[in-house]
Amino acid sequence: MTGVASLGRDLAPKRLELLHDILPKATVLGLLVNPSNPALTRSTIEAAEAAAHTLGLELEVFRASRDRDFESVFAGLARARASGLVIAIDSFFTGRRKRLAALALDHAVPAIYQYRDFAAAGGVMSYGGNLEEPFRLISLYTARLLNGERPADLPIELAAKIELIVNVKAANSLKISVPPLLLSRADEVIE
Repeated sequence: MTGVASLGRDLAPKRLELLHDILPKATVLGLLVNPSNPALTRSTIEAAEAAAHTLGLELEVFRASRDRDFESVFAGLARARASGLVIAIDSFFTGRRKRLAALALDHAVPAIYQYRDFAAAGGVMSYGGNLEEPFRLISLYTARLLNGERPADLPIELAAKIELIVNVKAANSLKISVPPLLLSRADEVIE
């Protein structure tokens, strides 16, 4: 097997930890998953629940697989008194990351997702793979194939460049103070 893989679901516990870093008094955080992807959903929930337990948090799991599910998710967050939301990696959410960022801002819910443009659109943070890295690796693969290497001889490459993006403007609008240590670790700070 050959190709390019990237980190995604494995980072849900770290996203939960980062969200807790900016919401240290939080006792309940939410996790949004897509039930249409059961294997990914199950593994993400298990990893996030373990991280929540370690952090002394209660984790409320919310599910959405259609656009119309989002309003009930944000209403559920309010009912559960969840202080923030971790959005699990899923292609359904990736395609709607700007809408999810806008909804999180509209509902005053600090949220974190995988990609930079989520934070740029108003999400408080993003933590995940750089979108350009897999394409760079794919272009290297293509060059190797065009130079005559056999696909069977090529290993799977892992796009492992991880970025932390913090949107201070969004955090300030939600009256959240981002710890200086977290800001110093950020690859980019949006002000």
